[in-house]
Amino acid sequence: MNASLLAGLVGAALVGLGLYGLIAHPHPLRKLLAFNLVGSGVFLVFGVVARRGAAAGYAFDPVPQAMVITGIVVAFAASALAVALILRLAVASGGVSLDPQGPAGRDAGEME
Repeated sequence: MNASLLAGLVGAALVGLGLYGLIAHPHPLRKLLAFNLVGSGVFLVFGVVARRGAAAGYAFDPVPQAMVITGIVVAFAASALAVALILRLAVASGGVSLDPQGPAGRDAGEME
């Protein structure tokens, strides 16, 4: 097993774990972390594909590396914005949950 195959498998595993986290967890912060995990897996797979193309004898192309670096910066900025919005929601509503049965998901009329 060479390094490219191992990195590709790790990237695929990161994407799979991230998708599981997006589906399974109702908390917004966990969904954000799972979404970042998906993004990291995609960046890793994209980098491996670009490296394998260069190793196959094709001309060196800096565009995939630039796209991955730009994607990382954009993902970081989007994550910072999402955390700020989640904190703002927590302050405004007293709790954060996407679970309809959770305490933050109930309306005042549904209280027992």
